[in-house]
Amino acid sequence: MRHLLGLAALLFVAVQSSAAAKDYSVAGMVLTVDPSRNTFTASIEAIPGFMAAMAMPFEVRQLKDLDGVVPGAAVTFTLVVDQKSSHAERIRIVRYQSVEQDPLAVSRLKLLTNIAGAARQKALTIGQTVPDFRLVDQKRRPVALSDLRGKVVAINFVYTSCALPGFCLRIANNFGVLQKRFKAQLGRDLILLTVTFDPVHDTPEVLDQYARRWAADAATWHFLTGPVPDVQSVCQLFGVDFFPDEGLMNHSLHTALLDRHGKMVANIEGNRFTADQLGDLINAVLKPTP
Repeated sequence: MRHLLGLAALLFVAVQSSAAAKDYSVAGMVLTVDPSRNTFTASIEAIPGFMAAMAMPFEVRQLKDLDGVVPGAAVTFTLVVDQKSSHAERIRIVRYQSVEQDPLAVSRLKLLTNIAGAARQKALTIGQTVPDFRLVDQKRRPVALSDLRGKVVAINFVYTSCALPGFCLRIANNFGVLQKRFKAQLGRDLILLTVTFDPVHDTPEVLDQYARRWAADAATWHFLTGPVPDVQSVCQLFGVDFFPDEGLMNHSLHTALLDRHGKMVANIEGNRFTADQLGDLINAVLKPTP
């Protein structure tokens, strides 16, 4: 009888524990990955009724769950929470696909990119050291990547004639937000580089006017241009595609992050992330986990 009562008690506890477990759908950006501990840290969007937007670590049950999970990746996953623990499962890497651009323009960009593929250099991958390059900024000062070693470098790509608020303006505005968040670290630990892929139009004087929209500090946020071949070479390092189209540009979107040794930590494609998430990623690189 006592055995039956004990079994009934165990079943009751198991049912209660199972009933307490809840699944939550989560979306965010990966900041760091630690395979040795089966964890990754992500800057997540708010989970209604459960958790505010924040950066925090998540555990996985199996190491294979971290396949393809790298800093800067946009992910969705299920957060399973019970009374004693939580873990992430069903992690999915969200590939960037623009739904704002005209579908015809998107297909044309893809076709032109494939045609040009044989002639262009291959984009760098995460962990590779970015080769040195030299361009000029909005004050006509030369800026060499090699001179920035020892600092974390964030790089994005725009052209000043872009009229769509969700594209170049949003990408540039992200750095405007970062300029405020990392005011104390800029210049000393962090440098922002915005490269134009329309150097024929975007002269230093044009970029200087553009930079004033965000009250950019020219000492710590450089808007870069240069000879067409040099700009094309830099863009190709990061997989940035662009082609003139009736006075405008069909282009891809990339925001890259380099560590203090000049190695690429992340190369975020698209605009499906917030300035706060990008800031959390930079903060993780500025203050790496021991």
